[in-house]
Amino acid sequence: MMKDNTFILLVMGAAAAIFAGTYMFINLGTGAFNDLSIVAMLKDGMDGGDYAAAAGFAAGFLIARVLEGPLVGLMDIGGTLQTGVGIGIPALFLSMGWQFPFSSFPVALLVGAVIGLVMGGVIMLIRKAVPEGVAVGGTSIMMGAGNAIGRYLAPLIVVAATQYDVYAGIGAIFYKWGKELAGGAILGAMLFGGIFL
Repeated sequence: MMKDNTFILLVMGAAAAIFAGTYMFINLGTGAFNDLSIVAMLKDGMDGGDYAAAAGFAAGFLIARVLEGPLVGLMDIGGTLQTGVGIGIPALFLSMGWQFPFSSFPVALLVGAVIGLVMGGVIMLIRKAVPEGVAVGGTSIMMGAGNAIGRYLAPLIVVAATQYDVYAGIGAIFYKWGKELAGGAILGAMLFGGIFL
């Protein structure tokens, strides 16, 4: 699972599924893999014909996360795939009048897979260009904290923090102290890690 080719295949599969979910939303009104507020931007474009908000917001996320992924060693699924591939790229296609990617479910899967192939390749190319010895340790516990699903990831963040360092793991256990679960786990891990490392 840690090979470059496997990473690209995983990104292709996820991008294909998410793009096809957006196809379902466009044609059937359900299926988008995003928060309601972000999907509403695409819906506003579909209703009014102006896709600037959806394309600008989501494509910005996509570019930032594709550049961030190789540097931290992880790709943020919410920003890169759900928002970028699921909303940004479809909004760009629709704003240019490209209806073909949304003509059928198999076509949407194929277009999404090609998008994933390009993204995975770009991420691997950037990753290869990062100089040897650039430290990225500890960044894995930050992924997913900003998404609505982040609240369900707190136990996984505790495990990831403990794998990184036992003190960071102990700090992450205190995630229930009146905080959003994921945010509390990250703050606890950072606090204890900063004191004891």
